[in-house]
Amino acid sequence: MKLAAFGRREIELAEHELPGLMALRRKVKAEKPLRGARVVACVHLVAQYAVLIETLIDLGAEIRACACNVMSTQNEIASALAEAGVPVFAWRGQTEVDFWWCIDKVVCGDGWQPNMILDDGGDLTHWLAKKYPSILKECRGIVEESVTGAHRLHQIAKAGRLPIPAINLNECVTKSKFDNLYTTRESVIESLKRTTDMMIGGKQALVCGYGDVGKSCCKSLQTMGAHVTVSEVDPICALQACMDGFKIVKVSEVIRTIDLVITATGNKRVITRENMDRMKSGAVLCNMGHSDNEIDVASLKTPELIWERVRSQVDYVNWPDGRRLVLLAEGRVLNQNCSSLPSFVLSITCAAEVVALIELYSAPAGKYKNEVYLLPKRLGECPLYLTSYTYT
Repeated sequence: MKLAAFGRREIELAEHELPGLMALRRKVKAEKPLRGARVVACVHLVAQYAVLIETLIDLGAEIRACACNVMSTQNEIASALAEAGVPVFAWRGQTEVDFWWCIDKVVCGDGWQPNMILDDGGDLTHWLAKKYPSILKECRGIVEESVTGAHRLHQIAKAGRLPIPAINLNECVTKSKFDNLYTTRESVIESLKRTTDMMIGGKQALVCGYGDVGKSCCKSLQTMGAHVTVSEVDPICALQACMDGFKIVKVSEVIRTIDLVITATGNKRVITRENMDRMKSGAVLCNMGHSDNEIDVASLKTPELIWERVRSQVDYVNWPDGRRLVLLAEGRVLNQNCSSLPSFVLSITCAAEVVALIELYSAPAGKYKNEVYLLPKRLGECPLYLTSYTYT
């Protein structure tokens, strides 16, 4: 618990930069709209989400929390939450075995059973569906934040196996047009600088995917003077990239000349072992998506390749011919692992998550079917009206 005091100061600092979420807390705290809710949360355990967790508690909910990423937990934040009485199962640098153990423990605790799910990436929902389907069936709803988790929910729903309603927060306007766009724009360069000290200007950069996250990556890299190309399979997004001045390429056509690759698609194996075998020595490889499988990291764990940890979140992967690639955050989400995040933008996302939880928890029986919904527009805009802006 020696980190708890430090973590508490970080949480207090984040509260100041989360005006929308704090305004929502003050506005509905007396009503206790989540009284009786037992929320199991699988999120990034950083300062901003600690404020979200404590907001849910102030609104009447009971919370148990674990991490949605093995490397993004801030230990001081987890300690501060634990000292405040929140059951937290997370630490920075978990193994895969640790990760699933924590998810299991957060679900099953001394007779405690959740009735609401807050997920980021879909791993918690997947675990419940696989191991505890009866508990999942008794929950009132799921709020999912990420594109990866939303894809998984849609797959389950399409197969007719989604037992409860879910809200896809990722495609809510306040998430996609603010968090995905502006958080990425500010944090991607910071992440690259912190980990590699690289000069961005003049580099040949390839961004895989031109959704909201990809757009922000391209904008930031271009502003810093990089020569940016884009790979994109969606024709609308590809046309947008073209009209924004970026050349559309196939990964296989340009990979030999690229200095920096950023994946931002939400898909699997966007960068394959075959691609990496052709990359030039010293090229930097990183991912802005949720999981570590956009880059086929598993294919790099073979006897002929030697891994060398050179600093926190930076690995050299050495080939027998003397080449080496620089892999950041082990292929996991770059900005959550390697930089700070702009709290003000997360204020909008976190407030939207609270609104979505309240909506599903308080909805009368039958209002929502066992399908994946978007947060209604009138509710999605609530955080914008609550957020205070100061112009100078």
